[in-house]
Amino acid sequence: MTNERLRAALLERGMTVASLAEAIGVDEKTIERWISQGRTPYRRHRYAAATHLGVDETYLWPDAISREQVATASESEIVNVYPHRWAMPRDIWGRLFSQAEREIDILVYVGLFLAEDTGVQRLFAEKARAGVRFRVLLGQPDCPAVALRGEEEGIGDAISAKVRNAIVLYKPLRQLDGVEFRLHDTVLYNSIYRADDDLLVNTHVYGNVASNAPVLHLRSVAGGDMVTTYRESFERIWDEAKPLAAGD
Repeated sequence: MTNERLRAALLERGMTVASLAEAIGVDEKTIERWISQGRTPYRRHRYAAATHLGVDETYLWPDAISREQVATASESEIVNVYPHRWAMPRDIWGRLFSQAEREIDILVYVGLFLAEDTGVQRLFAEKARAGVRFRVLLGQPDCPAVALRGEEEGIGDAISAKVRNAIVLYKPLRQLDGVEFRLHDTVLYNSIYRADDDLLVNTHVYGNVASNAPVLHLRSVAGGDMVTTYRESFERIWDEAKPLAAGD
């Protein structure tokens, strides 16, 4: 059986078998066999290829790792668990985003605590100017999901007003190259803050504001799939969301 996922990953990134072979130090014919014959590489080669292509190892070779190995690796992705967002170290947001070299992704309804932080805004701008891809998903202010969240938190229409405030506060950042904002109408079960392979996942708890809910600090580990699960969730919402025009 051919490995169409590997073939597609090469095409999507404009790479050839030869360029991947050179990058990870294997023979071209070896990679051709991975594709045409569905051969499974040694683990070090799986990791090297997946890392170079910017995809997860388990996506390219889903049967290469046993369920037990996936479970163990996924458990290792948990760096820390905080009982409440307000209980986290105050500098954790700066440390998270300052390490980003490739991508920053944010999925929230509002996330006003970041939009109001001048230091974080400056850091975001510096990262964008340095070539880091920056994507933000905010809630559509007038959608039913945002209205419901306001009712559950006991603040009514205030959450819609907060979203509009965040949009205004982010306006300078939205003018920069490499920065994209979209509005979503998804029912969120958690907010996601990602910098490359690190994620902070702020769970949503019925009847509680997000700052009082638990936060998971996750870091991608080869063979694990917790980080992959949240990243795929972000991508699905991103694909369905509506771009926020620069003038809005």
